Amino acid sequence: MNNFLKQASAGLRVLLVLTVITGILYPAAVWTVSRIPGLHANAEAVDTTLVGVDREGDQWFHTRPSAATLPASGGSNKGERNADYDAVIAERRTTIAQREGVSEDQVPPDAVTASASGLDPHISPAYAELQVPRVARETGLSEQEVRQLVSASTGGGFTETVNVTELNRSLHTAR
Repeated sequence: MNNFLKQASAGLRVLLVLTVITGILYPAAVWTVSRIPGLHANAEAVDTTLVGVDREGDQWFHTRPSAATLPASGGSNKGERNADYDAVIAERRTTIAQREGVSEDQVPPDAVTASASGLDPHISPAYAELQVPRVARETGLSEQEVRQLVSASTGGGFTETVNVTELNRSLHTAR
């Protein structure tokens, strides 16, 4: 019994020390360093275009759906043969088709499927093009002007994508 109490006491001390170090001292040190002049502007994620944030309202382009909310991220782990997953996809397809005024078969896959992290700011050019008439109508810009903004926010990698965060910033400036 005496040996058990010694081990439990040692374990509790280690837990307490590591909690203070990793839960208080380390975050405080990182926050303090981020406040150093010249580093502060790079320490905050406020102006990043690397995270997709879906804005409310029909005047904005919408990102891919997400089951996550900031600061958390993660997928659902539901596969394409899961009945719940199929129901969610069908509901999203119907909602987007109604919002965009098109038939359900015109809704691209990335409009109804969430990204792996739930934070991806990119959509396909097809999904962006689907949204152009609505955004033009709601903002008062011409469809050509909106397509130029889409084009300016389109970039390549392995596949061509549109950064919605960057696009909505451009849209805000153009209005």
